Amino acid sequence: QVQLVESGGGLVQAGGSLRLSCAASGRTFSTYVMGWFRQAPGKEREFVAALNWSGRSTYYAEFVKGRFTISRDNAKNTVYLQMNSLNPEDTAVYYCAADRKPFTTATRTNFSSWGQGTQVTVSS
Repeated sequence: QVQLVESGGGLVQAGGSLRLSCAASGRTFSTYVMGWFRQAPGKEREFVAALNWSGRSTYYAEFVKGRFTISRDNAKNTVYLQMNSLNPEDTAVYYCAADRKPFTTATRTNFSSWGQGTQVTVSS
């Protein structure tokens, strides 16, 4: 397992942008599938985006396509989530996750390592 620490959340107006970062410990970061999930109050945790070990393959939830971009820098042990055109429905706690499972299962929540989450609040 790896330890994950998210940052970059905050309060932003509708239409604005934020970039979330997730810093991972350990020297095997480049072997992990990385994902971003979010959980709004009273709702289940849902998939947002994921990418494979190289960063060349990605998955996105339909509701973020064209607005969010996931990327990674293996030299810095960090994965990013660039969020543009934010709307109030994007308000949630955003979690970073890591696992060595097959990338074809990256949209599922069965990741072995999770960060503590970072709050994103979008005002109308």
